[in-house]
Parts: sequence; C-alpha cells; structure tokens
Amino acid sequence: MRMKDKTCLITGAAGGIGMAMVTAFLAEGARVIATDLSQATLSSAAENVASEYRERLFLRALDVTDTNMISALNASLESEGLAPDVLVNNAAAIRIGKLLDTAPEDLDLVYSVNMRGLLQVTRGFLPGMIARGGGNVLNMASLAGVHAMHERFAYSASKAAIVMMTRAIAIDYVDEGIRSNCICPARVETPFVTGYLHRYYPDEVAERFAALSRYQPVGRMIRPDEVSAMAVFLASDESVMITGQSFVIDGGVTAGDQPPSRIASKG
Repeated sequence: MRMKDKTCLITGAAGGIGMAMVTAFLAEGARVIATDLSQATLSSAAENVASEYRERLFLRALDVTDTNMISALNASLESEGLAPDVLVNNAAAIRIGKLLDTAPEDLDLVYSVNMRGLLQVTRGFLPGMIARGGGNVLNMASLAGVHAMHERFAYSASKAAIVMMTRAIAIDYVDEGIRSNCICPARVETPFVTGYLHRYYPDEVAERFAALSRYQPVGRMIRPDEVSAMAVFLASDESVMITGQSFVIDGGVTAGDQPPSRIASKG
C-alpha cells in the first residue's frame, strides 16, 4: 500500500474528482479527511465508499474562503491525532465566458476559491507539516492553466496562477521537507460537466457531450479515476524526487496539431 500511515486532507472532496481521490487514497492505505462546504453533500457522495475503508474516512465541513473554519478544523484535527501530512487543494469555482462576458464579481469569486482558498488552506496546514518534519502539497490546476481555452478567461487566469503558486511553494519550502506539485487535466467526465450541459444546452446535450469528448484526440473525456491515479503517485513516496512540477493529463491535446482529416471530421 503506497500511502499506508499517511494522513491526507482533500478540499472539494464531494465532487467527481475529489471523491475519486478519496477512494484511491483509501485503497492505498491512507487516512483521509474529506472536506467540502456541506457535511450532508459529503455524506451523500461518500455513500459508495467501501465499508472496509470507513474507519479511515473522516468527513468535515470546510469553506476554503473562511479562515476561521480553517483554523478550527486544523485545531480539531490536531487534537484528534489526524494532522495531515498530505494536503490536496481541490476545491474550485468556475465561471464561463470571455473577457467581455466576465464581470469583476465573477473574477472575484473564482479568485477567492481557486487562489485565495489555496493560499488560506495551505497557510493553515503548512506550519504543522513543517513542524512534523515535512509534507506534501498537491494542487489541482487545469489544462486551462497552461493552454488557452475558449471562454475560460477568469478560470484560466486562476489556474495559471495555481501553477506558479505550486512552484513557489516548492522552492520556498524545500529545505523544510515540503514537496509541492500540481495536476492539469483537460476535460474530465464528472457530474459537473453533465449538469453544465443540461443547464446551458438542454436541447443539445448529446451533441455537446460528443464535442467535448472529441476535444481530446484520444476521443473521450478523462475519467476521474485516471486523475486520482496521478494524485496517488504524487502523494506517495514513489515521487519523492518530484517537486515544483505540473502534470498535464489531456489525452493528447497539447501534443501537437491534429491532422486536417480529423479536424474536418469534427464538423
């Protein structure tokens, strides 16, 4: 078991990618503190977690924009002997639109969760990691953070910032035994994507889903478990010599241009 004796805290754990990481970490022997805005939502999302893992799964409500909640959770986990040595900053907000579609309030929301939330949660738990001799910070960025994507002005800006925040943490705290990396996935097939299509394109769900799938040259969206497999590797000691890096999972999007025949076939 690659994560035996490790304690991992995951923000935004109730979502598709978050719960996939919860399940993968548990399967590798970790104790997992799964956090999200709502305890009820977390409980519902965790219903399918295997019973054999339940004693190592701890569900906690956390708003990453609330420093008081972060401090209270940190103190509570310390008192319970659950201080994390792996921190996964997965909570995220998104707004769709080009620059002229993006109001300052949209930018503020995305930044408050994606960037400020990462700052506040990491500030809350990093000192304890350092005091205990080291730890691992894993941030969820996005392909949009390293590769411009249509109508993702605010989201792309925040995810690009996360890539650089990851590197800054890595070089600033390497002497304290801290590693920091991030994952940059392309489109992942999650309930969020399905809900987005039904909300904005109710009459074109099938067509839009097919188009999103074709965006990746491999011909489908990424599965959450494929992202969590990378997360396990980066959170485990197998990757002990890797820090300050961004790992793109994109099914070939950034590998190079696709042949004209394939582009034409996309319609």
